[in-house]
Amino acid sequence: MDFEPSDSRGAASTKIVIAGGFGVGKTTLVGSVSEIDPLRTEALVTDESEGVDDISQVPTKHTTTVAMDFGRITLGEDLILYLFGTPGQKRFWFMWDDLCLGAIGAIVLVDTNRLDEAFSPLDYFEEKGLPFIVALNQFDQGPQFELEQVREALALPAHVPMIRIDARDRESAKGALIRVTEYALERMASQIPVG
Repeated sequence: MDFEPSDSRGAASTKIVIAGGFGVGKTTLVGSVSEIDPLRTEALVTDESEGVDDISQVPTKHTTTVAMDFGRITLGEDLILYLFGTPGQKRFWFMWDDLCLGAIGAIVLVDTNRLDEAFSPLDYFEEKGLPFIVALNQFDQGPQFELEQVREALALPAHVPMIRIDARDRESAKGALIRVTEYALERMASQIPVG
């Protein structure tokens, strides 16, 4: 896990990955918190998706991330987070390994309208051993469930933090970044041998 000085003030920088299925709000989250103009690799959803990606649940979405989203946010005076949003369509998931290199943690965004699409991203981060939190993105028309109901439906271990966010709201999205950073630091501290 990497923390590196990034500027003359001695601030540390690190990498956080924003992941999840197609249309869950990854690009929106990166854009809502980034203090720089985010880099987006959006392309129009084309007929190539037909039969490959299930886009029926997000009929108003006309673009998709084909490589990554990139943004940056400074937390306090001593920590800069570099944000890497993954592509959501399964045919682009081969890029996830590269995007996760050097990351200290991940946020897995979940849409409660499509809980079944959360299993693959959750399995990915569990297998990688990368600390992650689950953030339920609150869509206006989405069903509202208690966090523990969602945890049970996703068979998520009790130690994995789960929160509600609105990816469109800067403070809400920032709260998710703070929580994943805290969780990653807690996990790192628990693995340091004492003695």
